[in-house]
Amino acid sequence: MTRTGEELQGSGGLLSRAGLPDWLGPVDHAARTVEPEQLSRFLPPEDGAGRQSAVLILFGEGPRGPELLLMERSGTLRSHAGQPSFPGGSLDPEDGDPADGGLLRAALREAREETGLDPAGVQLFGVLPRLYIPVSGFVVTPVLGWWRAPSPVGVVDPAETARVFTVPVADLTDPANRATATHPSGHHGPAFLVESALVWGFTAGVIDRILHFAGWERPWDRSKRVPLDWRS
Repeated sequence: MTRTGEELQGSGGLLSRAGLPDWLGPVDHAARTVEPEQLSRFLPPEDGAGRQSAVLILFGEGPRGPELLLMERSGTLRSHAGQPSFPGGSLDPEDGDPADGGLLRAALREAREETGLDPAGVQLFGVLPRLYIPVSGFVVTPVLGWWRAPSPVGVVDPAETARVFTVPVADLTDPANRATATHPSGHHGPAFLVESALVWGFTAGVIDRILHFAGWERPWDRSKRVPLDWRS
């Protein structure tokens, strides 16, 4: 079963697949066909609880081919300090009705506030199923974008963001850069060692599933472990 109808519902006319580069075709197809359970075992509570939020998964074309935009959270934040992530955050009243494009607008607004990104150069083309982050209670809508007209990006507020960077997809698929992150609590999940950063948790999990369902994943050693500490 495809998710095309669900994807377009609530888009507020903000989604378009016109003119996407051919290499994004597998990602577009995955967004329209993947089921929530194929992305994560953490799904939104059936009672509707959770804080609505969105992240922008922005693909661009860099010197080494396709790349993803990421940011590193400030080390002084109370939650997820120092952790690489997608730009994103909570739905605000100014974003409008979540059933009519509000979450897509939230993803673009947060990306602008956190990275200085010009939303005018971003073409939103898909939405992945909503996921849940139990530790923070966020219900997250991953919004897919094509960086059609790149703009300068960087740290806007050092209190929230330590740095903004792009990662070539070739580095994310390189088996040498992949590992399994293990937390003292017993939780474990995919991780990427790229751009002098350890990408793990929610962000790494989503990237891992995108690579898999887009057919970009290369065999990697899942027994390679990277330990996390209790502060993570």
